[in-house]
Amino acid sequence: MRTAGPAPRSRDGSKRAFLPLAAAALLSQGCFSAGYLAQAARGELEILHAARSIPQVVADQEVPSRIARLLLSVRAVKAYGQGQGLKPTRNYDRYADLHRPAAVWVVQACAPLAFDVRHWRFPLVGSIPYLGFFDRVAARSYAESLSQKEGLDVYVRDASAFSTLGWFHDPVLSTMIGDGDEALGELANIVLHESVHATLYVNDQSAFDESLASFVADRLTLPWLVGTLGPDAPETKAWVTAQAHHRARVERLHQAYVELEALYRSDADDPEKRAGKARILTAVRDELHLVRPLNNAALSGYKTYQAGIPAFERLLKACGHSWPRLMRTLHTLGEADFARPQQQEFDDVVDRLTRKGCAG
Repeated sequence: MRTAGPAPRSRDGSKRAFLPLAAAALLSQGCFSAGYLAQAARGELEILHAARSIPQVVADQEVPSRIARLLLSVRAVKAYGQGQGLKPTRNYDRYADLHRPAAVWVVQACAPLAFDVRHWRFPLVGSIPYLGFFDRVAARSYAESLSQKEGLDVYVRDASAFSTLGWFHDPVLSTMIGDGDEALGELANIVLHESVHATLYVNDQSAFDESLASFVADRLTLPWLVGTLGPDAPETKAWVTAQAHHRARVERLHQAYVELEALYRSDADDPEKRAGKARILTAVRDELHLVRPLNNAALSGYKTYQAGIPAFERLLKACGHSWPRLMRTLHTLGEADFARPQQQEFDDVVDRLTRKGCAG
């Protein structure tokens, strides 16, 4: 699904979310409460009802010129992605002003002394390591119930975008348009990220799906900006600066993840693990000047979007740095190529393709 590297950040710095939320919920049969299904259906229908064609929005004199200019760039970004091997879609041909700060609120949960992530299962798309709500109060209430009843670490973040994975024609949302010069790069990154999901999505493999989408979108955004505006344009420079900041942040969070994983697997007793966890997370929070507390649920979200990047780089090199060849090669993968559902480490899966040879 930036929160969600990288894709544009939400206020807490995480990736934009790309959730198979609405379609899966509408198709679900008794997996969740009637209240959850009702809010999912209502939220998606409200968005579809609010959406207008981009030409209609651009022609509206009441729409700020800055938003109109950004919306006019979407078609060019989609065309660029198609030239790099991404599937053409009818997504992002319309625009919806949501009049709220987030598209959805995402709940993540994890065991407190292990990176044992909670997953929710939907028909057709399999399991996902997060659950989305169109209502912030409902999201927080559900997260609180997981914390109190099951003792889980929980994390609720706002997400500016989500994907229905082709079940509906997703519009550009007002929450996808940021402030400042970095807004164009952020919007382009979201469009490219979503296009990767439309091109390739492996059920029950969220880390692979999200990391691949992040890898492709992050590597393609800068060339598109440079080719469109030039290397010295304010928008290009803003994207480069934002990327550098985000990479440094993700590297520090990854370091904390590795330290905690070693601690949880050690012979230390639970009180020692809790004390060690508190020390590690406090240090990260102080170094990165984070406002919100960190926990396992928050860290696992970053892991979902940043796994396997070196393996993807090796495959891209084997494909002669051809994105269409890379996508054709990855498209040969299926659920059977993974050892288990929701495999967090999948370098060996991608490296097998590299050894086999890139598709022509």
